[in-house]
Amino acid sequence: MDPGEKVRRAISDLRKGKFVLVHDGIDRENEVDLIISAQFVDKDSIKIMRKDGGGLIVLMIAWEIADRFNLPYLADLYQRISDRYPILGELIPSDLPYDTKSSFSISINHRRTFTGISDEDRSLTARRFAELSENGSVDDFCREFRSPGHVPICIARKGLLKERKGHTEYAVTLMKLSELVPVALGCEMIGEDGKSMSEEDARAYAERNGLIFLEGYEIEEVFDRWLGSWQLVHSI
Repeated sequence: MDPGEKVRRAISDLRKGKFVLVHDGIDRENEVDLIISAQFVDKDSIKIMRKDGGGLIVLMIAWEIADRFNLPYLADLYQRISDRYPILGELIPSDLPYDTKSSFSISINHRRTFTGISDEDRSLTARRFAELSENGSVDDFCREFRSPGHVPICIARKGLLKERKGHTEYAVTLMKLSELVPVALGCEMIGEDGKSMSEEDARAYAERNGLIFLEGYEIEEVFDRWLGSWQLVHSI
């Protein structure tokens, strides 16, 4: 199938609240993530991610949302407070084998959750974050969420795929192309052997479940073709 057609089908599925599988590439993490729009997450979505994915379930958000809520990259926060807590400076992930800087930020729970880990709790946290991201303020964010929690946040780079080619950027790019709130929920897929699920097995899973499987480079190709210029990234 042509990459353009695959991405169009992925957009249609995402708008219906379905999952899309994204492989970042063999020259990076070489992992496949289950990705869904956070707007449509419910407890059944979390159950699928927990049982069929098996990895860490995280929110993937656009840079401008993090900027509005004043959410930091965790590595930057560690650096800022390392004078008082030197161990945090030593723990900054500067030796990642697949990247130069982690996209992780803080972790959150919605204040109406109990422990925050149940399928119901995590779906509420993810869904309300997406809803609040449309026009919420910092005060709104603080009223609705507490930290630390059971849903980590990953922040896409400001220039998206021009700056970084990770699952966070691929997911946010797909949300923008779909004209959805640029907040996704993602989960790495783990195989029966306890290792990252192979691309072959992930493709077979997608086929069995009627889901679209996208390579990262296919998203890049279509995004570049549709927009014509990376400079338009914030206007879509």
